Amino acid sequence: MWSDVLLLHPELTAGLWLGVEWDNPERGKHDGSHDGVQFFTCRHPKGGSFVRPGKVSFGVDYLTAVEQKYVYDTEKNYIEWEGWSSKLSIQMLTSVLLGGCEVHGPGLDGQIRKTTPQVKWLDLSKTLMSRWEDVASVTRQLDHLEGLQLSSNRLRLSSEPSAHGEAFLRLKTLALNSCDLTWPQILECAPMWPQLEVLSVEGNNITELQRPEGVLQTLKTLSLCENPLNQDTLLQIAALPRLEELNLSKTGLTELRFEDAAPGSVTAMFPALRNLYLDHNSISEWSVVDELAKLPSLLKLSCLSNRLASKDGNPQTATQLLIAKMGRLVVLNRCEIHPDERRGAELDYLKMFGEEWLKAGGGRQPDSQFTHQHPRYLTLIDKYGAPEEGELKKPEEFALKNELLKILFVFPEDADRKSIEKKLPASMVIQKVKGLLYRLLKIPAVELKLTYTSPKMEGTEFEIDNDLKSLRFYSIEDGDRVLVRWS
Repeated sequence: MWSDVLLLHPELTAGLWLGVEWDNPERGKHDGSHDGVQFFTCRHPKGGSFVRPGKVSFGVDYLTAVEQKYVYDTEKNYIEWEGWSSKLSIQMLTSVLLGGCEVHGPGLDGQIRKTTPQVKWLDLSKTLMSRWEDVASVTRQLDHLEGLQLSSNRLRLSSEPSAHGEAFLRLKTLALNSCDLTWPQILECAPMWPQLEVLSVEGNNITELQRPEGVLQTLKTLSLCENPLNQDTLLQIAALPRLEELNLSKTGLTELRFEDAAPGSVTAMFPALRNLYLDHNSISEWSVVDELAKLPSLLKLSCLSNRLASKDGNPQTATQLLIAKMGRLVVLNRCEIHPDERRGAELDYLKMFGEEWLKAGGGRQPDSQFTHQHPRYLTLIDKYGAPEEGELKKPEEFALKNELLKILFVFPEDADRKSIEKKLPASMVIQKVKGLLYRLLKIPAVELKLTYTSPKMEGTEFEIDNDLKSLRFYSIEDGDRVLVRWS
């Protein structure tokens, strides 16, 4: 028989029933059946470990944790915290960081409001908080609270979530990462957060999304990163009226469709969405990019570590295609798109698919298949004019080995210096071009200033002002002249 009452470790057990052989024989003996008490439900359905009560920490209340974390020296009148000190008193703290401090509840009623009345940001991640009622008992006493970190906790759902709305009345930012939550559970809790603007629920158990009815309508930022989403349910959140930023990285996303809008038109979905993160997914079809171009407000997109590839296999070409297909983007993969970069990408796009356009009938009404695959092509023709037949590039011409450009370097401010003709790969970056010129001219690269002219636009000089970009980026073509000056 057990000499002590044994507990189950909450981090390791999941739904494990504990049968106890009691000293009182009238209570019966453990016979292997599930007649005991279920103390914990956790992630694993079978694994668990027994822990003696003396080995278990039952935590401390909020006020005790604050006193342990922030040491106040009454003689010197300043706070010490993990090697940091300030002449502020505890009552003036605007941020309280108690992550990992084993807080289990509020402590004496009303004392939090007296002790830390100015708190705007509170970190209670990795604590022993187990009920939303306990969290509300703390936050109800923080009248200025705007941000709350509750990640890595297991919080039992409240029976009346709306009853706690007053406790989170001013809350704008909430983090519930790694809390083993489903989307329906989040919606069940949402009435507690009437003014929430930023919600992070990364690394949970979110699969099926449901439409938020009457909740989360003030939300501006939502991170669903690292959740195994069913992508067919993604549009359930597309009607959130104020959602400006959405993180869907590491969700297994492969496709996205806005069937309410024809190719090249604007969808009614995600009307306010400006920033979208799709990194580390399995997107491989360019049709997904065309669908993203339907989003009316999208300005920033990050889609790193996906499977989008151009025909030549060159990552730089793939970046150009993304820019050309999405006319409203100003930031791609966290890098600003400069006007010259957009111009070069769009001109190359016209040339790259010019032959397909001609085969599809050319003119203003190519066949529907071409329009479906290249919904921006006619818009680019309106912007730059139709590509001439001599400018059209066949797919094999994009292979790196065939992209040698004959360039004439001229020196307009040095009449005695002869022009130099070189064949250079279109992928060569300007930094290396300047290195070549240094070897030829013995003039430091930092002093060189480059522009170029094209026979197609006589009298116009185009600046070459970014050493990390390639000749292709600037749309420099075979037979163009590069003008070299130095200070």
